[in-house]
Amino acid sequence: MQLVQIFTALVLAAFVGYIGAWYTGMIEGNFALLLFLATVVTGCYWLAERFYFLPQRQRAAQAIEDAAAQRRAELDRMGIAKVDVDVQEAQGRILMQPWWLDWTAGLFPVIAAVFLLRSFLFEPFKIPSGSMIPTLLVGDLILVNKFTYGVRLPVIHTKLTEGNKPARGDVMVFRYPPQPQMDYIKRVVGLPGDEVAYLNKRLTVNGQAVATTSVPDFFDEDAMRYFKQFQEQLGEQPHRLLNNPDAPAFVQGASQFAYRDNCRYSIEGVVCKVPEGHYFLMGDNRDNSLDSRYWGFVPDANIVGKAFFVWMNFGNFKRIGPFH
Repeated sequence: MQLVQIFTALVLAAFVGYIGAWYTGMIEGNFALLLFLATVVTGCYWLAERFYFLPQRQRAAQAIEDAAAQRRAELDRMGIAKVDVDVQEAQGRILMQPWWLDWTAGLFPVIAAVFLLRSFLFEPFKIPSGSMIPTLLVGDLILVNKFTYGVRLPVIHTKLTEGNKPARGDVMVFRYPPQPQMDYIKRVVGLPGDEVAYLNKRLTVNGQAVATTSVPDFFDEDAMRYFKQFQEQLGEQPHRLLNNPDAPAFVQGASQFAYRDNCRYSIEGVVCKVPEGHYFLMGDNRDNSLDSRYWGFVPDANIVGKAFFVWMNFGNFKRIGPFH
């Protein structure tokens, strides 16, 4: 038993060390992998507790009860009727879960529930940058639907069900192609086979200009200034975007990405033919978004889910609600 306790202490220390190294920036953490391992480890302890350790403690408690009953019977034969014997406290201590099982098997139901919910239903994210302003603000806590585009296995991302295909205008969370361990969020602009052109600050898909109308300026409270705001109709639902007429139209610093030959860059902007199995995404803050114009197309395998709801913003409770 002593060896089990030492092993458990080492396992817990390893988890704490990993989280600490991740928090301090010493390593690039993987929360999905961490949660999966925590589920497996606590699940093994839960099974061991359910089928080995708990029955062992129950047998020990029953042995105390049997010994107490035998002693009472012997005293009865000796004519001693009143016996001050209380075995309940001793049984309670024996049946109590030790600390190393309390911190493993005891946490398994909660960890397993979070793992299943996050992996297959809904996953929370926090918006870290302003690339999706005005639709999403820095600090918005959002929910992402993990099954709309098909259910995928956690960690290895193997697709189990097909689900719906991403549509133009969807706000999608995906694994950033240059660094798949990072999650990004942008709006779907181009589908497989589409030709997307962003020239002179105007968006065109398959030769058709996307309908855009001017709306009142957007006031950015962080920057303390107004920005030109427009409403765009990419899909069924309109959405708002920011576009600075004074910012240059050309794309500066595009990287060498897969299928880069499908894109033509010029002083006016960029034109890209979206390859099969890939998507072209852009931020709603068009002049302050590192998106497909710079690092290329998002493969289907990198899709995480569809963002749809702001569940909290501690700086602005009015932000809570669905978005398009």
